[in-house]
Amino acid sequence: MTTRRGILKSAAILGGGIALAREAQPQAAAPGPALPTVRMGKHEVTRLLVGANPLYGYSHTNRLLDAHMREWCTSDRVFEVLRQAELSGINTWQLHYSDQTLADLKRHHAAGGKLQALVLGMGKMMSDPAVINDVAKLGPIGIAHHGNMTDDRFRAGEMHKVHEFLKWVRDSGVMVGVSCHNPEVVDYIESKGWDVDYYMTCFYRVSRTKEEARKELGEAPLGEVFLEKDPERMCKAIRQTRKKCFGFKILAAGRLANSPQQVEDAFRYALDNIKPQDCIIVGMYPRYRDEVQENAGLVRRLCARTT
Repeated sequence: MTTRRGILKSAAILGGGIALAREAQPQAAAPGPALPTVRMGKHEVTRLLVGANPLYGYSHTNRLLDAHMREWCTSDRVFEVLRQAELSGINTWQLHYSDQTLADLKRHHAAGGKLQALVLGMGKMMSDPAVINDVAKLGPIGIAHHGNMTDDRFRAGEMHKVHEFLKWVRDSGVMVGVSCHNPEVVDYIESKGWDVDYYMTCFYRVSRTKEEARKELGEAPLGEVFLEKDPERMCKAIRQTRKKCFGFKILAAGRLANSPQQVEDAFRYALDNIKPQDCIIVGMYPRYRDEVQENAGLVRRLCARTT
């Protein structure tokens, strides 16, 4: 017997399915309101890039939040976030190398999306130049050495391995980047005059080992370390290099996103303390509110102060 409750339940299920299907419809994003851009080689890059971490369950908080992000961020929803980013005026996505991220990038482009890509090396890419060449054929702006591995190799006195990776990237024909969390890495590479086009610079030195934390703090915190003066230290390194820098984790992996004012303060600090030709990368998880549109609007407004 069909009941009113059963009809309503079926309608709710159907409605959810229709909404998801509509969300997944391949369609080209119309150009959104322009965000400020900076020149990077032959490319124009918006000063705000959408990051990849939340879309693939990297919360930098705990495994439960990782799982929460992965549960929601299906391929269809990643597709929609990228579409909304382009509609909001963002023109570049920073993603890490994996089969899934590359598949999502290809899907975005196949549907008419125009987002440019900055790729962060991971996995087999880090030791196989053939993989770098394959990724380069997809047309990213650049490929960067992974930040945690950069910091590990700096600590171990193995920066020659980073240098070798960068040569492979240069040979592939795309721009050459280094990601890091330790500002001393930027200073080191600058002192050596390496052939680098850009840096990805984390505002927080989350790669500290327990031993390094104990040396600085007298004890080791539980989990990753986010210290309030870390942004100052990294921004000093950013301003001292002429190379383009992409500041990331400006919200301390969500720790500075507890109110609209806190978010605005973090964005303002970042834009005021990097160079005018630099950009910021922000991970977005629009499960509960339109973070994509909010972040784009915030950057548009804050950059307008100096134009």
